[in-house]
Amino acid sequence: MRQLAVTVDCWWPEIEACVDTGHSNAKSEGIDPVIKLIARTTHSYRDPANQRLPTRCVTARRIR
Repeated sequence: MRQLAVTVDCWWPEIEACVDTGHSNAKSEGIDPVIKLIARTTHSYRDPANQRLPTRCVTARRIR
């Protein structure tokens, strides 16, 4: 319990900002594992452009 209290105390400004504004970095945290997975899968491509293309396709917004 004490460790939880210490952690919450350290992160309190960020927690308060999230509660006040309603914004978070959840989308970027969710996309990060996908980007890492794509990077591992496309590691064998020789052309860097071919490595970047699948990442852009996965992370692009669906509706513009």
